[in-house]
Amino acid sequence: MSDLALSPARVALVGNPNSGKTALFNALTGARQKVANYAGVTVERKEGVVTTASGRTLNILDLPGTYSLRARSPDEVVTRDAVLGQLTGEAAPDIVVCVADATNLRLVLRLALELKAVGRPMVLALNMYDIAQRQGLKIDLEGLSREIGAPIVTTVATRRRGIDDLVAQVEAVVASGALGTTNSWQEPDAAAIRKAHAEAQRLVRTYVRPPEHPDTWTGKIDSVLLHPVGGMVVLLALLFVMFQAVFTWATPLMDGIEAVFVALGTWVGAGVSNSLLRSLISDGLIAGVGGVLVFLPQILILFLFILALEDLGYMARAAFLMDKIMGGAGLHGRAFIPLLSSFACAIPGIMATRVIDSRQDRLTTILVAPLMTCSARIPVYTLIISAFIPRTTVWGLFSLQGLVMFGLYASGIVSALLVSLVIRKIFWRSAVEPFLMELPTYKLPDPSNLARNLALRGMIFIKRAGKIILPLMILIWALSTFPYAPVGATRPAIEYSFAGMIGHFIQPLLAPIGFNWQMAIALVPGMAAREVAVAALGTVYAVGDADNVGTLARTLADHWSLATGLSFLAWYVFAPQCAPTLGVVKRETNSWKWPAIMFTYMTALAYLAAFTVYHVALALGGG
Repeated sequence: MSDLALSPARVALVGNPNSGKTALFNALTGARQKVANYAGVTVERKEGVVTTASGRTLNILDLPGTYSLRARSPDEVVTRDAVLGQLTGEAAPDIVVCVADATNLRLVLRLALELKAVGRPMVLALNMYDIAQRQGLKIDLEGLSREIGAPIVTTVATRRRGIDDLVAQVEAVVASGALGTTNSWQEPDAAAIRKAHAEAQRLVRTYVRPPEHPDTWTGKIDSVLLHPVGGMVVLLALLFVMFQAVFTWATPLMDGIEAVFVALGTWVGAGVSNSLLRSLISDGLIAGVGGVLVFLPQILILFLFILALEDLGYMARAAFLMDKIMGGAGLHGRAFIPLLSSFACAIPGIMATRVIDSRQDRLTTILVAPLMTCSARIPVYTLIISAFIPRTTVWGLFSLQGLVMFGLYASGIVSALLVSLVIRKIFWRSAVEPFLMELPTYKLPDPSNLARNLALRGMIFIKRAGKIILPLMILIWALSTFPYAPVGATRPAIEYSFAGMIGHFIQPLLAPIGFNWQMAIALVPGMAAREVAVAALGTVYAVGDADNVGTLARTLADHWSLATGLSFLAWYVFAPQCAPTLGVVKRETNSWKWPAIMFTYMTALAYLAAFTVYHVALALGGG
């Protein structure tokens, strides 16, 4: 076989949202994949490698979901440009695999016709074919393939069925040499879209026979989950369970991680004779990073809920259910998923706003997304709740600490709705665009895909601890250690350090909200990464095993009043954004104006909330 015959090929996966495209990508590439961003934009780029039976390398590119090449959102623009070979620094794909939900072909066939018109060779992958068969849906594969001029392969990505057939079919097209070139493409006007839609409907009528056993379960479940009252009760119950789980289920794992870091710190303390080096390693590195990694179980539990509900098909329904409420607050219905993603981290939540077509609706969502309680706040919330809220149960069932955590999350949600309403009144007064979306069928999450995505999120958090938190903790340790206290000093050594000087300088600005100079020190690195505030407090209070949440919590309870602790919690409900988030907002909006507005209004809200809570708590005897 010639070198040309075995030359690598670029394969682009294109399909509607909720078609199982990413599951197919995972089934094709397994662990041989990498995630980055496209050049010049923040749209996520997933690429993996497949080696065929003959030894050919296929580079698989998973493109963002789209309903049409008539792109309206940033995600859809990237998909269109990738297919057309117009992305900066990206070669055009040699072949396009159009991924379809076999149970719902009407919309994807319109996309398939658009892709075929581009001129690149195409293979149509009918995914979730097992569900179509179970419903008794009959598809004339040969006739449909002949009509659209592309081979068709049936797949069940979550069970790896049809994967080998798809790879073989793609390689056959590549080996045939019929890779073609991109035709001169023009964006279709309204008349062309209507024509393509009519043609797709004709193909469905001709080659697809209605199911003999329609999916009645989806309708029955939706009659509850989409009910204006019952659906909201279910949604609130799910959110309540999720936040209770974040605080209660993670405790054994957190205790285990704490024990590991305590043992590691003890071992280092016994093995390093130089006191300065021992302090750097034990108090700076181990205690600092350990004080953040201990919260990894809580973050993974939160991601587990979000990923599982998304795979199940519930997220789209939750967005539909929330449309009226969010519309009343000036938010688009599609904003629900980006805002829910922001519970994990504001960065992916802000990036997820690309699915919103209207620039005004998208900007509104970007500006309020950081008000949702991201995982970086969890360490702060857990620490302060552990210090000041007793570990008791309410009505013999619910954890009081979990209820307080739920209340903090609810505060973020309510404030996001109120702020979005104010933003719409100040910056633009146009009506929110109507919310239209295709509801996917219910599917059981695939455990392997769930585990892979969960591991990916965990690694992102761990890398963040290494790249951002570790250098910050070394800096905080240095600022807290040097210069040494003078001979005969009577106050704690940290008060003579650079950190003490900085804290005392800032503290007068924070005195009205009850913050002391140690808290002022913690807020500074918290601007870079919120969770660093916990480790910073451990360092400035010179807690011997600062990675132990219980020890640090008891120290704070001894040094702070209840009013101060509640004020600190209130500050972090609205805390100004971390630097990486502000950078992403700048990239998404292509302007420093919106990050500046975000930072300013969140700082003002944080100060106002902390001031109010502090003085109300004092008046109620919490001093």
